Order: sequence, then structure tokens, then C-alpha cells
Amino acid sequence: MTWLFLAALLLMAGGLGTALWLAARGTAIERLAGMQFAGTVTVLTLLLLVQAYGPSSAIILPLTLTVLAFAGTLVFARLLGTR
Repeated sequence: MTWLFLAALLLMAGGLGTALWLAARGTAIERLAGMQFAGTVTVLTLLLLVQAYGPSSAIILPLTLTVLAFAGTLVFARLLGTR
């Protein structure tokens, strides 16, 4: 168990719990912030795990998730704008 694995575990436990709490409660803007925060925490966790155990080619997964999370946030914000 390396320090990278421990950092990823702490990030998942602290960050994803907070993000899910934000995404499950509050106004639409707060849920949007929670969703964006969950995407950021997931990307950082995947980057730590790839650095710890994965081959260097596996870096494509968190980088692709970054683009998709940003696009998902834009689509969600667009749908919220019509209300």
C-alpha cells in the first residue's frame, strides 16, 4: 500500500461523500455544484490510482472523464436555464 493509494482512499472517502450530500440536497444550483465536485474528485482519484498502479496509457481514462464531466455540466446547466 503506497501513499498514493492512501491519498486516493482519503480523497474518495472525504470528497465523494461531500459531493453526494451536495448533489442530493438543496436547490438546483447546489446540486449542480455537487455534481461538478463529484466529477473533479473522481478525476483526481483516478489520476492517483493510475500513478500508483496503472500503466501510463491508462491516463486516458481520467482525461476523458474530465472532458465528459465538463460537457455534462454544460448540458445540465443548459437544461436548468429553461426553467
